[in-house]
Amino acid sequence: MKSFEERKKSIVNLVDSEFYVPMKEKELAIMMQVEPEDRPVFKKALEELLLENRLQITKRGRYVKPEEKIYTGTFISNGKGFGFVEVEGEKEDYYVPETKVHGAFHQDMVQIVLLPGQRGKRQEAEIVKIISHGITQVVGIFEKSRNFGFVVPDNSKIAQDIFVSKESAKHAVTGHKVVVEITDYGKDGKKPEGKIIETLGHANDPGVDILSIIKGFDLPMEFPEKVLNQAERVASPVSDGDRAGREDFRNVMMVTIDGEDAKDLDDAVSLTMEHELYRLGVHIADVTNYVQENSALDREALKRGTSVYLVDRVIPMLPHTLSNGICSLNAGEDRLALSCVMDIDKAGEVVDYRIVESVIRVDKRMSYTEVAAILEDKDQKLMEKYKEQVPMFRQMAELAGILRKKRKARGSIDFDFQESKIILNEEGVPVDIKPYDRNTATRLIEDFMLIANETVAGHFFWLEVPFVYRTHEAPDPEKIKKLGLFVNNFGYYLKASKDEIHPKELQKLLGKIEGTEEENLISRLTLRSMKQARYTPECTGHFGLACSYYCHFTSPIRRYPDLQIHRIIKEYVRGRLNEDRMTHYNDILSGVCKQTSDLERRAEEAERETEKRKKAQYMERKLGEVFQGVISGVTGWGIYVELPNTVEGLVHISKIPGDYYIYDEAAYEICGETTGRTFKLGQKVSVKVNDVDLSSGSIDFLLEEDDI
Repeated sequence: MKSFEERKKSIVNLVDSEFYVPMKEKELAIMMQVEPEDRPVFKKALEELLLENRLQITKRGRYVKPEEKIYTGTFISNGKGFGFVEVEGEKEDYYVPETKVHGAFHQDMVQIVLLPGQRGKRQEAEIVKIISHGITQVVGIFEKSRNFGFVVPDNSKIAQDIFVSKESAKHAVTGHKVVVEITDYGKDGKKPEGKIIETLGHANDPGVDILSIIKGFDLPMEFPEKVLNQAERVASPVSDGDRAGREDFRNVMMVTIDGEDAKDLDDAVSLTMEHELYRLGVHIADVTNYVQENSALDREALKRGTSVYLVDRVIPMLPHTLSNGICSLNAGEDRLALSCVMDIDKAGEVVDYRIVESVIRVDKRMSYTEVAAILEDKDQKLMEKYKEQVPMFRQMAELAGILRKKRKARGSIDFDFQESKIILNEEGVPVDIKPYDRNTATRLIEDFMLIANETVAGHFFWLEVPFVYRTHEAPDPEKIKKLGLFVNNFGYYLKASKDEIHPKELQKLLGKIEGTEEENLISRLTLRSMKQARYTPECTGHFGLACSYYCHFTSPIRRYPDLQIHRIIKEYVRGRLNEDRMTHYNDILSGVCKQTSDLERRAEEAERETEKRKKAQYMERKLGEVFQGVISGVTGWGIYVELPNTVEGLVHISKIPGDYYIYDEAAYEICGETTGRTFKLGQKVSVKVNDVDLSSGSIDFLLEEDDI
């Protein structure tokens, strides 16, 4: 069987040859004598060559070499009819006018050609082919007419309603939230069509709001029976056979430190002093012992990619039998682990380390609140209760401070935005929104997980074996230039070359603005100027952490990339990472990284959407009330204001009386044409809650007279 890269090269060579005749996939496979067992690799190679724009598909489904520059990407539609195409590796997306969309649907994989024109700074493009549809089902509100109906999508990016015939409407009535399966994506001037496959309930029924989001993001709620059965079979207690060949840390004092309501405990920490060195142990649940590669459990975990933490529930990556059971590092029970044991000196340098398979037994299950109360408040009752562990906690706080200081010295950026926790009653109704503060204990665990992730990543980078890294690229120079021009207005300076900036410069900026009125404003803009972190098989460093090597090693219960690298680590530790296995990982890791990065984005969007809906539900009871807030966003259609409880709402530009306001993108402000009055990012204002739309989660504010 040819490897993935060999297959790609063979296809390109054939298509480039002088005598090549355009062929369909099946014909191409026959011509290249692809064996049945090779077809998945062959098909994957074709797909990647399309994405790389090295192949093109004709209208008749034949593969040809592109005659003109063609780009392949994902179409992101806008409710007004136009859209954008995101092409991997390109700095900017491409603007597609409504007349050039040609029936493409939101999230479709498309091919485009560039047009001689621009919309602002964006290059215009035309969609020439729809390769595949990214969305097959849509969630929305059903509206019934006499002989037909239609579904208004919850997703505002979907430009058109979905037509539903009378026969396909089942028993849905006006106001029902439904899931509609698209049967026809429509063409220019023709609406898409679909059939209702599930009715979730009336839009205002309890729980339907979150269920709609789950269905809208296609989050898998239930595990297939085969997966559950497999989880039950493998979740047996740790046996003598399981312990064989592992380093025994059961006599080493260790604890888990998590939130009070956490149930999937996948990391434990230990600390002792050895000859003036801190010996830090980061012990991570050995999930791969129970989730074998390509098993039903593994395929389902990869399909999910990550656990999703919604306001009222967790959608786990693995069944509870594993995530809350045998894989969870519960106190007093033998557990299998992968341990990274590091000797760290007083300067925070890792002078020696070991990465080993282990068996552990956690002594105490601690909460962040308890450890913080011991370290910060010297709580006497807790200090007496955990008197055996208190000296270790003090040493941990000492080491964490050293590690944090070292990271800061090299330029690691630490954004400390206020987060919140939405409190729900038994009916799922939000009754309070409380700030979630990072404390000594949460920072301590962050520091220990970071150093373990760096150590593991560096080790496997220098071994030159296939691996999954967590990479964070340097910001786009144009965005940094804009940020630099903006902060100059406040008397700050960013030292950056033409093409790059060192993370330490951004860290210095955040340090200078700490405690100032403009802190929140500049922090937000700094964050927006940075790129998103992602998973890659290549190690290109992590800009935000200012480190050369970084991976996700510490959460295999809830993140598939961690599970994936645990497999590689164990094969290496056991001496089984031979050429065949390295070829295997080289073939699959690119796809695993792309898929898990995409699924991570999906989870983040779903989490944000559930918070947005619940916050809107909470603010519905505050109609007419006045709050102090800060302008958190400025756009051409108005200003966004964030309240101290992290709720954000819009003051529409048309509802700011007394003048006609013009949006100044460069200055992040709107300015009154006659009065010259400005509203800037970071400015404090008083607002009244004017309206709430529960279906979209949007909140409308009005400025109070004192601020007009």
